[in-house]
Amino acid sequence: MAYLVELTLRAERDLDYLLERISADNSAEAARWFNGLEEVIHTLERWPRRCPLAPESKRAKRRLRHLLHGAKRDVYRVIYEIDESRKVVRVLTIRHAAMDALISGA
Repeated sequence: MAYLVELTLRAERDLDYLLERISADNSAEAARWFNGLEEVIHTLERWPRRCPLAPESKRAKRRLRHLLHGAKRDVYRVIYEIDESRKVVRVLTIRHAAMDALISGA
């Protein structure tokens, strides 16, 4: 059964910031990368449990997972949780992989 993917306000702001930061409007390569990020997020509709628990999961006392996108220096983590009762994947934030673990648990 397919899940509904919801982005929190924070995740939407993260995407807006990334779009602006990489200047996807001015670069075909950046636009492809950004579109790929959006596509990989939507693959969570079908396979949300394929990704490992995020390091923040234990501290947050929630089963947070993370999906990686990108290569080399440009890897981003899509941090999300699954609501099995509602069949919803809630994307909490999108962070550069080099950033410290999320303190608040989103």
